[in-house]
Amino acid sequence: MKNNPATLITAEDLYRFQVIVDMELSPDGNSIVYAIQTVDKSTEKKYTHLWMVDTQSKKARQLTFGTYSNIQPRWSSDSSAIAFLSNRQDQKQFQFYLLSMEGGDAFPISNLNGEIDSFEWSPDGKKIAFQFRCKDQDEIEREKDETKSKLGIVYRQIDRLYYQLDNHGFLPKERWHIWMLDVKKEKATQLTHHTVFDDLEPHWAPDGKSIAYFSNRQHDPDHNPDAIDLFFYSLTEGKEKKIPTQPGPKSLLSFSPDGSQLAYIGIDGLNVEWKNNNLWLVNLEDPQDWKNLTKQEDVNLCGLTINDIGGGLIKPPVWSTDGTALYFQVARHGNTSLWQIQLESLTLTPIIEKDGVVSAYNFDKLQAKLAYLLGQSNDPGQIMLTDLVNNRPEKSLTTLNPWLNSIHLGEIEEVWFEGAANNRLQGWILKPPNFNPEGKYPSILEIHGGPMVQYGNFFMHEFHYLAANGYVVFLCNPRGGQGYGEEHTKAIYGQWGTVDYEDLMVWCDTIEKLPYIDTHRMGVTGGSYGGYMTNWIIGHTHRFRAAVTQRSVSNLISMWGSSDFNWEFQRTFGNKAPYESIENLWECSPMKHIGYATTPTLVLHNEKDLRCPLEQGQQVYTALKCLNVDTELILFPDEPHGLSRTGRTDRRIARLKNILRWFDRYLK
Repeated sequence: MKNNPATLITAEDLYRFQVIVDMELSPDGNSIVYAIQTVDKSTEKKYTHLWMVDTQSKKARQLTFGTYSNIQPRWSSDSSAIAFLSNRQDQKQFQFYLLSMEGGDAFPISNLNGEIDSFEWSPDGKKIAFQFRCKDQDEIEREKDETKSKLGIVYRQIDRLYYQLDNHGFLPKERWHIWMLDVKKEKATQLTHHTVFDDLEPHWAPDGKSIAYFSNRQHDPDHNPDAIDLFFYSLTEGKEKKIPTQPGPKSLLSFSPDGSQLAYIGIDGLNVEWKNNNLWLVNLEDPQDWKNLTKQEDVNLCGLTINDIGGGLIKPPVWSTDGTALYFQVARHGNTSLWQIQLESLTLTPIIEKDGVVSAYNFDKLQAKLAYLLGQSNDPGQIMLTDLVNNRPEKSLTTLNPWLNSIHLGEIEEVWFEGAANNRLQGWILKPPNFNPEGKYPSILEIHGGPMVQYGNFFMHEFHYLAANGYVVFLCNPRGGQGYGEEHTKAIYGQWGTVDYEDLMVWCDTIEKLPYIDTHRMGVTGGSYGGYMTNWIIGHTHRFRAAVTQRSVSNLISMWGSSDFNWEFQRTFGNKAPYESIENLWECSPMKHIGYATTPTLVLHNEKDLRCPLEQGQQVYTALKCLNVDTELILFPDEPHGLSRTGRTDRRIARLKNILRWFDRYLK
């Protein structure tokens, strides 16, 4: 279908998106199961259901229905069944369900009371290892007593450093542990027991006799959150043991086919989060033999290319069937690609490299087929299939969101330019639909959060919405983000608002020189760290006619201890608490410089934001009011930090319309 210039994207189109939130190729290569999330406009509730598509015929069918969610579908090793999580019995409690490929309805195989996270089938298909956190006993007792349930919690007793989490609230006293579910007997057994430590990401050994996982076993893990170690639990002995690895954060385990080696993603060192995520290998026959396989290449594995619709799923590294190579995702230069490394030569080669984001990739058992989710700047995501044996053309197995084919999205132009330190930087310019090169347009600078993520060739509804309303939207990846090497990321450590600000201003200088830009009608916006930079910008320059700061950071001193990240923000600024050294935290706080602001600024914040607490936005609003700068404060009730991506749809729409209203007032 040809684009109709009169058909433009709207804020209400958020109700129309079908978003793939998970997918997996069957071991026999014949089918792909995937989970699609949709929104019920009448109730504002989101539901996720399972679908299956045949890899040959491309015929798709829906597997689950109803007003509930089904998530994390996982194939058994023989492709005979799918295990998944569903809250169909109790919307507040997910349970394991089993769906046989021989027919019949899915049925529950667990009766748990708590939170289920990652899980994995055993190699023989008889058991499931999973990460589980029990519900606190006092909460269970309160739910059983109707009177106590109505009255609610009397008080909270908190004794740990990390006690809350954005989009979750107050954390339970119980910790994450490794459990095992006997599928046939429908019986769950707890394997690890601790009152202080969390055990995460269980992964089966190929012989099915042991399970590997991560855990922080420091005396008080909250004081040293990066000290993650690798553990094995022997099912025959009923014991665990620690495997030596490099000090630093770790995630995403993967056993070699013969079980002699274990690969994972990790950072080399503690409190050095600016370093690349690398691929590490442990020789289990000689546990002292662990090494960094990708240190010779300045690339970041399993990083994030962000968007606001969904997708971008990160998967553990995958071994080749002969154990001589590993596959993994790399976030670089605005894309997320699939790469391979040969273990003998340590040669790295891109396998799937496109202008877009390759995520949720899966091979079949013989590695004859490769399925992955591909998101691009004009499409949130489709399932792609590559035949690795017969060299047939790659094909798309899905046609989700076909209505986008009738929407005129406007042209996106990629630009490389010189930064403030003669450093090469990458940016993008999104022009309005029906763009007239002879015209003069208002423009909006968008700044990403993080800061350790990247913008790129991924669908951003917000950008297209602003462009559809007549704005040139321009964005780039200044120093401080990932995707351009360690030095690029490290450049802002201890000095937010310096070289990142310089890069953004050079980017604006570049945009101002374009003949179609009206230099008197430029706006700026961003969320989280992008909100920090927006606050910083209005306190350092008057070049923008209007600003919108969203879920922002404004005062690093008051944010210390009040964010769900608690004290961790100090690590970026010399790793000293305010009572040890307040100078740098204050120097890097936009509130110190807000007195210079004259730019009309809309302040958006979410009332249940625990990452950047509400008071951060309130300080900006109050200061601007006292300075007689035109400002408004828009608050979204019950919403956490990620409103723009995962919030209730009517609130996401209200957010977009308020942003547009503010910019229209001053830029049009």
